[in-house]
Amino acid sequence: MSFPEYELLASALRERLEVIADHAHRDRDPTTHLQRLIDVSGRIDEIISGLTAEELDPQFRHYLERRSYDKALAWIEELR
Repeated sequence: MSFPEYELLASALRERLEVIADHAHRDRDPTTHLQRLIDVSGRIDEIISGLTAEELDPQFRHYLERRSYDKALAWIEELR
């Protein structure tokens, strides 16, 4: 996985956290809030599906497989 791919994934993971934390939007318009979460989760899945297991660190792959996205984001940020 190249650095740009890590950045793309990290950006999507951060966006997912922002959507989850947006309680005002969730309370005001739960349907649209859920759709935002579905959309960003779909982008994350697309990025991950383009990766091969062989090119990933085993621990990082474990985080992605288990959808431990907070840990995956922290792992990426430690690379900097």
